Amino acid sequence: MKPYDKKIVLEDGREFYGYGFGSDKEAINEIVFNTSMVGYQEIVSDPSYTDQMVCMTYPLIGNYGMTDEDYETKVLTMGGLIVREYNDLPSNFRYTKTLSEVLEEYNIPGISGVDTRKITRIIRDEGSQKVMITAASTPLEEAIEKIKAYNIPTDMVSRVSCKKRWYSRTPNHKYDVVAIDCGIKLNIVRKLNEKGCNVTVVPYDTTAEEIMKIHPDGLFLSNGPGNPEDVTPVINVVKELKGKLPIFGICLGHQMISLALGAKTFKMKFGHRGGNHPVMNLETGKIEITSQNHSYAVDCDSLGGTELKMTHKNLLDNTAEGVESIENKIFSVQYHPESAPGPQDSEYLFDKFISLMAKEAE
Repeated sequence: MKPYDKKIVLEDGREFYGYGFGSDKEAINEIVFNTSMVGYQEIVSDPSYTDQMVCMTYPLIGNYGMTDEDYETKVLTMGGLIVREYNDLPSNFRYTKTLSEVLEEYNIPGISGVDTRKITRIIRDEGSQKVMITAASTPLEEAIEKIKAYNIPTDMVSRVSCKKRWYSRTPNHKYDVVAIDCGIKLNIVRKLNEKGCNVTVVPYDTTAEEIMKIHPDGLFLSNGPGNPEDVTPVINVVKELKGKLPIFGICLGHQMISLALGAKTFKMKFGHRGGNHPVMNLETGKIEITSQNHSYAVDCDSLGGTELKMTHKNLLDNTAEGVESIENKIFSVQYHPESAPGPQDSEYLFDKFISLMAKEAE
């Protein structure tokens, strides 16, 4: 058997030996797991995974390579990738690079050959924790010392947000939307374009005054990494613009809307990450299978006394998956209706946003 050249070390000292791919660098991040069976390209390129090391529960990763059209961001910022079996010989007529080549290009380390089932159970039972990927020869005491000294960053949104505004236009558009970029997935922009919207993507610290100078028909708040309480510029924008134009938020955007209207958020034990989470629409009773990726959630009890009502709930743990304030023309969901990867049960939410803007234009 080929000798191991890499290992991961958990915060509590447990070690898992394997084989490196991608970048050869040493890294310390928060460890999380994702249960999606497909879509690893969209996962590794999702800015919401900034400074997180993702353990994939599906055992075979890399088998269809990486394609130029399927990235969710232009610059990958994931912390690292942990897989059971890595395939470096893709079979896919669309692929242009292997997963390892892309990870190496963006200086992201990967490890294969480890027991991902055991790692997932540890995270599920004990919660997310810090993890280090390093050379197999690194002494355990040295690794533990470095892990203890590492602090999880709080500036992730400022790092992944665009530095200046950019545009995505569509022929014969009907509406102009401003999207605040906290780590926006490109498929969200594509979906808005498909619905007839020209999209102006602006940095996370753009003021309400600057947004209104663009004369948008609606405001979109994107997904992104980290704690929503750290993103005060966007929370303040929602406070200033609520009721003035339709506002739609996804994932981190949902959390920031909830905070702006008086609710509270909390960090979950291990979060929701995968493409098969059942969510109930409380208005219709319909069950939607959803794509999810978040560490924080809105506290259901804190919605009482605010202008928000809960519209969707997660059927696995009853957490809040959607809120709405009709009088303020605001709604949001915790999950990802744009999928990429995942099911497309919830695409109607983009139509709801369009309907709100159409109503305003009457």
